[in-house]
Amino acid sequence: MANETEKEAAGRAAAKLVCDGNVVGLGTGSTAYFAVIALGERVKAGLKIVGIPTSVQTADLARAVGIPLTTLDEHPEIDITIDGADEVDPKLNLIKGGGGALLREKVVASASRKMVVVADSAKVVPALGKFPLPVEVIAFARAVVDKKIVALGASPKLRTRADGSPYITDNGNQILDCSFGKISDVWALTLALSNIPGIVEHGLFVGLAKLALVGRGDSVEEMRP
Repeated sequence: MANETEKEAAGRAAAKLVCDGNVVGLGTGSTAYFAVIALGERVKAGLKIVGIPTSVQTADLARAVGIPLTTLDEHPEIDITIDGADEVDPKLNLIKGGGGALLREKVVASASRKMVVVADSAKVVPALGKFPLPVEVIAFARAVVDKKIVALGASPKLRTRADGSPYITDNGNQILDCSFGKISDVWALTLALSNIPGIVEHGLFVGLAKLALVGRGDSVEEMRP
């Protein structure tokens, strides 16, 4: 389980960047999990922070490890967010949303002074696109959005649960996982997707991350844009 070791190393390294008094965005996913666990340990040791979770799952975990939670209504500006990614390119552009929390993750990232990405080495790619791009849509518009995404050159697939029913996000929406292949222009695709009515949010995070901590073997590598 080398990648689990790398994930834990990256998550714990990121937790060390949090300072007393910080408002902390708490990401969702298998690597962010280790950061939340490590922050819980620091809170038990006396660190004073409040967290804003990006999913119901993360909120439950944070409560379980003793991290006090708050909301964007109370704290619309976040000091630091620690979150994972499904892919990271050399400019720290990301594909996120494999865990289904992309909308809240992007809102929290956009409200943060600093977004730190945590990942294992397998998530670092020369160009985004091997991982299908998650696109959150309202159910009413899904057929229309599906057609427009096909016109952009992708193969969309509705994300489903084990019983075949549509996967539903914490926000009550559905997700299309869209296979674009190598994305040559992330800014152009970001704009194109953002202009399609019915798309609530997409998993391209462009220009948001300030630092990536990547577990690689026994060490943690820093990447900056």
